[in-house]
Amino acid sequence: MSMAMYALIGVVVVGMLLRMPIGFSMLLSGVAYLLIKHQDLGLLTEQVGNGLYNSYVLLAVPLFVFAANIMNAGTVSERLFDFCRILVGRMPGGLAQVNVLVSVIFSGMSGSAIADAAGPGLVTINQMRKKPEYSRGFAGAVVVAAATLGPIIPPSIPMVIYALVSGASVGALFLGGVVPGFLMATLMMVVVHFIAVKRKMPRDEPVPRAEWPGLILRGALPLSMPIVLLGGIYSGAFTPTEAAAVAAFHALFLSAVVFRALTWKSFWAVVLESTRGSAVVTIILAGSFILNYAFTAEGVPQAMAMWVDNMHLSRISFLFLVNVLFLALGCFLDVSVLLLVFVPMLLPAATLLGVDLVHFGVLVVLNMMIGLIHPPFGMLLFVIKALTGIPIGEMMREGWLFLIMLLLLLAAMTLFPQIVLWLPQTMGYGLK
Repeated sequence: MSMAMYALIGVVVVGMLLRMPIGFSMLLSGVAYLLIKHQDLGLLTEQVGNGLYNSYVLLAVPLFVFAANIMNAGTVSERLFDFCRILVGRMPGGLAQVNVLVSVIFSGMSGSAIADAAGPGLVTINQMRKKPEYSRGFAGAVVVAAATLGPIIPPSIPMVIYALVSGASVGALFLGGVVPGFLMATLMMVVVHFIAVKRKMPRDEPVPRAEWPGLILRGALPLSMPIVLLGGIYSGAFTPTEAAAVAAFHALFLSAVVFRALTWKSFWAVVLESTRGSAVVTIILAGSFILNYAFTAEGVPQAMAMWVDNMHLSRISFLFLVNVLFLALGCFLDVSVLLLVFVPMLLPAATLLGVDLVHFGVLVVLNMMIGLIHPPFGMLLFVIKALTGIPIGEMMREGWLFLIMLLLLLAAMTLFPQIVLWLPQTMGYGLK
C-alpha cells in the first residue's frame, strides 16, 4: 500500500475521531491522496462531477426522501394506525402488532428506516406508553425493529444506491426484497406474540363496527401509494427513478389536497428537511467517488478478488464472511458509507465467485439494517431516544429477541438464495 493510501485512510480516521461529517472527511482524504500522488486536484472535480451527473438513478434518492417527509408531515401515519387496529389490534400485544403491520404498509411508500421510525413509530410509542403493561423499552424496541422493514420492502433508498454502484437492476432489487421483507414482518409478529403472551400484555380495545367503514376509508387512500408505485414500475408505466417522482407527487397531493393536513409552513419545513437530508447523502456520494477512484488506482478491488480466490472460498463461505464484515462495520459506520465505499471493493470478488448481484445487494442491505439497531452506532436507537427520551440501554435489553431473529433470517437468506431470487425470476427479470 502506497503512502498516499496511508494518508487517505489516516485523514478519514482523524476526521471521524474529530466528529467531522463523514462526507467532508472523505473529500479531504481524496485531496490528501491526490497531493501525495502529485496528481492534479482537478481530478477531484472530475470524479465527483462525472459520478453525480451521469447517474440518472440517483435522482430517486431526494424524491423518495421528500415523499417520506411529506407523509410524516400529513396524517398518513395516524390513518394507517387506525386502519391496522381493525386488522391485528385484538391480538395479544395488540399495539405492538399494529406497529409491525403499519411498518409493512409504510415501507411500501417511504423506502427509509428513519422515516418509518419517526412517523408511524412515534404514533405507536405514544399509544403504548399510555398503558402500563408496555414498558418504554419494549415500545422503543418494537418500533426500532419494525423500522428495518423500510429499506427491505420496496421501494428502498439503500437499494437505489446499491444499484448505482453495482449496475444491478433496481426493479429486480425491489422484487428481491419483497419475500425477505414479509418474512421479517411475520417473524417480528411471532416474537411480539411470544413476549405478549408471556407478559400478559393486553389486546387493544375493540373498534366499534360502526366505525369500521370510516377508518377503512381513511386508510384506503394512503394504501393506494404502494399500489400505484409498484404497479407502475412492474407494468412498465414508469422506471424506478420516475416512480420516485410519482411517489413525491402522490404524497403531496394526498397530504395537501385530499387530507388538507399540510400548511405552507409545514410544507416549507418538509422542503428544508428533505434538502438537508438529500445534501448529506450527496456529500457522502461525492466523497465516495474520489475514494473509489483512489481504491481503483491502487488496485484494491482486484487485490481483494485475488485474495478471495487464493483462499479458495466457496460462494457460501464468502457471503458469510461478507456478513461478518458488514455486521462489524455497521457498529461504527453509516449505511451510505458502507454502500458507497466498501461494496465496490467487494463486487469483483463476488462476481469472480458467481454471486448474483441482486442476492448480494439484498443481503448487504439487510446487514446494514441490523447495524441500525445495535450500538455503538445504531442510528435508529439514537433517533428514537432523541424523539422519545427512551434510554438506549432499555431498548437493547428488550430488543435482543428481534436482533436474533434478524440474524437467523440473514443466515437463511445466505444459505438459500431463492428466498431473494424467486420473485424476480418469476417476474421475468434476467439475473446473473
